[in-house]
Amino acid sequence: MVTLLLPRLVDVSAPSRRAASVAERNVAALRSVYWLLLASGFVEPLLYLLSIGVGVGTLVGDLTLPGGRVVDYAAFVAPAMLASSAMTGALAETTFNFFGKMKYMKLYDGVIATPVQPFEIALGELGWAMLRGAAYSAAFLVVMAAMDLTTPARAVAAFPAAVLVGFAFGALGMALATFMRSWQDFDLMGSAQFTLFLFSGTFVPAEAYPALLRWLVEVTPLYRSVHLVRAVSLGTAGWSWLLDVLYLLGAMALGLLVASRRMGRLLYK
Repeated sequence: MVTLLLPRLVDVSAPSRRAASVAERNVAALRSVYWLLLASGFVEPLLYLLSIGVGVGTLVGDLTLPGGRVVDYAAFVAPAMLASSAMTGALAETTFNFFGKMKYMKLYDGVIATPVQPFEIALGELGWAMLRGAAYSAAFLVVMAAMDLTTPARAVAAFPAAVLVGFAFGALGMALATFMRSWQDFDLMGSAQFTLFLFSGTFVPAEAYPALLRWLVEVTPLYRSVHLVRAVSLGTAGWSWLLDVLYLLGAMALGLLVASRRMGRLLYK
């Protein structure tokens, strides 16, 4: 069991390397279908961009941002699709797949028989999720640059922002998965995820909402993600992006902390 889960090439003396061994296990298990997983996660946001950003954008025309800058509607929607793609890719791996491994496959019951600790499992699974999320983000940014929705330099700058979004949602998703009791509980998560997608400044600026709804929108993690990625890709980033980064870093830390503690209780009971 130890040989299978912790390859000999990995020195298990360091926590970071033990976490890396968990990610390596996932790479080995899904190597043959990895490109299919990437394609499935990339196509959906691309279709949204083409249908709403480009299709509806021809009817909407240009959009005036709060600072007075006028941008093409597709350029406004594209960064939101990128942030949503990073969110969806990370959540898919750290909720559905993570829940199945923990509750039904009992994979982690074998892992904790090795030197790997619950926090290292959580960190390794998060790292694996971000391999997918980073691939989605990179491919989507290439499409944005090719469609002249951002410049190549801004696309490069937006990539780490998108990766941070994936890390934050991956950690939060993993923490949420430890509270799930059955597959039916994921229906509620799907509804919440779709609500975030619609009401996070994705298709209209948050300033268009009534004051109370706008306040609720602006405290959600997806809005902070959209706000950060949009500011970088459109070149409108100011000091407000620091708030977005700190928010997402805090969400990631909180998610990892809750996930590791909950996994410890569930696996060692």
